[in-house]
Amino acid sequence: MSWTVGNLAVRDQRSVDRDEVHYRARAFGPDAKALTLLVVNISPHGLMARAETTYREGEKLRVSLPVAGTVDAEIRWSLGGRIGCQFDPPIDRASYYELLAAMVSA
Repeated sequence: MSWTVGNLAVRDQRSVDRDEVHYRARAFGPDAKALTLLVVNISPHGLMARAETTYREGEKLRVSLPVAGTVDAEIRWSLGGRIGCQFDPPIDRASYYELLAAMVSA
């Protein structure tokens, strides 16, 4: 993926592509309070979501996902109501494809 910023071309250096979804997931924040995330894209290694609460890099969430169950995720970035999270551990490929099918059909 690449895009242009001013006169500079910027390339996204992710080694794993993300799948676009629109899925409301239940989660628990670092304070153990329940919250809802709108998952916008996902991969076996992480997700990007919209959140109403502001979070900082390094904070931990527990996210409930179909098939995979509750997964641990570390916030890698937070910007304007969006967060990028890395799963620990990643979701295995077989479970990921089942999860993706469940998210898309929901």
